[in-house]
Amino acid sequence: MTERALSFGAVAAAYERFRPGYPDELVDEVLTYAGQPVLTALEVGAGTGKATRVFAARGIAVTATDPDPAMLAELRRHVPETVEVLEGRFEELPLTRSHDLVFAAASFHWTRPEGRWERVAAMLRTGGVFASFGGQHKLADPELERLVEEVWFRYVPDDDVLPDHDAPDGRMRWPGTELEASELFRDVQQSAIRRRPVSTDAEYLGQLATVSAYLQLAADVRERMLREIRDLLPTRVEIDSDITLHLARATG
Repeated sequence: MTERALSFGAVAAAYERFRPGYPDELVDEVLTYAGQPVLTALEVGAGTGKATRVFAARGIAVTATDPDPAMLAELRRHVPETVEVLEGRFEELPLTRSHDLVFAAASFHWTRPEGRWERVAAMLRTGGVFASFGGQHKLADPELERLVEEVWFRYVPDDDVLPDHDAPDGRMRWPGTELEASELFRDVQQSAIRRRPVSTDAEYLGQLATVSAYLQLAADVRERMLREIRDLLPTRVEIDSDITLHLARATG
């Protein structure tokens, strides 16, 4: 798991180019839920800063953390100078400051289960907010998605790093299930933000090429797999890129 979590730095520029960013609507939902001014925030697994920048744009003093120096080097190119950057794994971050908000964008599944909620609670002031958001990026055409998955899983038979990634719509998903079970948090909410961007076939393949399971394959195998997927695609594809957002409040 740790090896996969640290695999993105080798493709940091491609990650920045092809991974989708986050909409203002997401920030609106988080700040509305908070119900009071959010002045400080810490991001877990900030990557190239796609989520960092939309929160920093609201005047929030964000501390962006990530264990991969190559990802943080790319992040620094895209975020305001007001963003504090800290290299380190979630489990190693100092617990010396309390924040109004701790958030994780498609990254919290990389954290170690043992003690994760105690650490988040220690990073938040009483009543502070934890937000986790992300989602699968699938082809909106179900038949085309099925064909692509057939190729993908021939080369990547085990890609289940996202808990509850295929849970039925409307059911509480991870990490909401763990937050509900924790006495350290209350008011757990789950919501979805619909996204259906249209990409070129090259952009879609570029995004696939930043997936951690893909990066674990040998170079020749990666090329062969992408070539087979490319042969299935039209020149433009619609992407099901919905965001699932979980929110919870620290009991303190």
